[in-house]
Amino acid sequence: MALVERVPALLRERSFRRYWTGQTISLAGDQISLMAIPLAAVLVLGADAAAMGWLKAAELLPALLLNLPLGAWADRQASRRRAMIAADLGRAALVLTLPVAYALDALTLTQLYVVAFGIGALTVLFEVCNTTLFVALVPTESYVQANALVNGSRSTAWLAGPGIGGLLVQFLTAPLALLADALTYLVSAGYLARIKPVEPPPAPVVKGHFTEGLRWVLRDRSMRALFAASGTVQFFNYMFHTLFVLYVTTELGISAGLLGLILGAGAVGGLLGAMFSGAVVRRIGIGGSLVAGFLGFTLPLLLIPLAEGPLPLVVFVMFLAEFLSCVGVMIVDIAAGSFQMALIPDAVRARVMGAYRTLNHGFRPIGALVGGLLGTAIGLRPTLWIATVGAVLAVLWVLPSPLPRMRELPAREGEPAPVVG
Repeated sequence: MALVERVPALLRERSFRRYWTGQTISLAGDQISLMAIPLAAVLVLGADAAAMGWLKAAELLPALLLNLPLGAWADRQASRRRAMIAADLGRAALVLTLPVAYALDALTLTQLYVVAFGIGALTVLFEVCNTTLFVALVPTESYVQANALVNGSRSTAWLAGPGIGGLLVQFLTAPLALLADALTYLVSAGYLARIKPVEPPPAPVVKGHFTEGLRWVLRDRSMRALFAASGTVQFFNYMFHTLFVLYVTTELGISAGLLGLILGAGAVGGLLGAMFSGAVVRRIGIGGSLVAGFLGFTLPLLLIPLAEGPLPLVVFVMFLAEFLSCVGVMIVDIAAGSFQMALIPDAVRARVMGAYRTLNHGFRPIGALVGGLLGTAIGLRPTLWIATVGAVLAVLWVLPSPLPRMRELPAREGEPAPVVG
């Protein structure tokens, strides 16, 4: 009985438990892809900095092109869950084409670009539907706890996925390691098929339906500030991540297996951040957690371009940077996600999230391309300095807004402010 009482209350709810389990397994597979696809480009196909920029841009471009139309489409659907299942199955099929092409000695950079774009498009569909499914499963007062559980899974994936991915790449080659990722998408689809939450009714199609989400984001001062800060971080962070694998493998001489362990060890920090996020929010409020999370995420990354000297020292510095940064990113993700879920009305939720992701994630492919071009023009380390310093300065968008003074989640119309915990 004591063990059961220590299990979070949400995980004792069967529907949420199945949703969370599917997400956990799929997130672990995503981390394998994040290692295996760029490593396939570098190690199998000999990609340079510019090619890595195009690959990352192909993965992220759907966020810029498709979030608005898919968000508008999702708000008109009676079952977003079915769309998420279709997205999982489609991603599994796309991932499987890579090991097949490799086995036939037909793998090319063009195929990597096409698959990366297709997976990105289906991920957009999955995510614009996911927020609506989440609020159908979770009461408002449990948003922080539920986000902590999902982001705890994300941290566990960061912990296990890169290490497993790096070892799979080392022993099986990068394309064959993707078989594990395809399997995780199938498992996620299976768990989604086993839940049947009562979703909000579809929104009626009226004049301005397509652009309502964008107008809603731009009207709200807090959402505008959060968008500006997040967009700035996304731009500079994807400059950083576009070159990260190339930098550590070529200039620092770190193997795929050791890189996976560094990233996996850094994810311990993310797991701790997810575990203690509720306590942080209770102590300094939802707004203070956002500020602390932005700084905690970005400041430690300055250590990456600073790292030099003997390999053990470089590895230690990278472990420290990844650990501290992952603590910060979990706090900001959980605080921002809970704030948005409480603030956005159900009737426009998918459209608002589609618009927000268009504005926010749209900076990712731009950052990736700029990172690839700058890395080629001025070198990898100077570009990483620009990327990390720029990301730190993103918090300046938040400080003048109402967000830092906000202690509780915003209340829904006609409801008292929820007590977060």
